[in-house]
Amino acid sequence: MTNIETIPGKSIITCHGVVSGSTVRAKHVGRDIMAGLKNIVGGELKGYTELLNESRDSAIERMQAQATQMGANAIVNVRFSTSSVAAGAAEIYVYGTAVTVG
Repeated sequence: MTNIETIPGKSIITCHGVVSGSTVRAKHVGRDIMAGLKNIVGGELKGYTELLNESRDSAIERMQAQATQMGANAIVNVRFSTSSVAAGAAEIYVYGTAVTVG
C-alpha cells in the first residue's frame, strides 16, 4: 500500500479498479470530558487521537480486504478523507487503486 502511483522496482501487471474503506465513529462521553479539560489547559487530545487512529486502521483493513477479494496484491495512489457526518460523529474514508504488481 502506497500513496504514490507506482511501486519502485515493481511493474503494474493488472489494474483491478478503485477500492475503498470507511468507518464512522462517535465520540465517547469520557473522552469528551477529558477533551473539555484539555481545552482549558491545552495539550494533545489523546482520546481523540486514539479514536482517529483506530478509525483509520479499521478503514484501511476494509479497503485491503476489498483489494484482496479482487485478487490484487497492492494498492497504489492511496488517499484519506475525513468528514463530519453528524454532531459528535465523524467519518474516515480511504481509497486507492487495487493492482497486481510483479
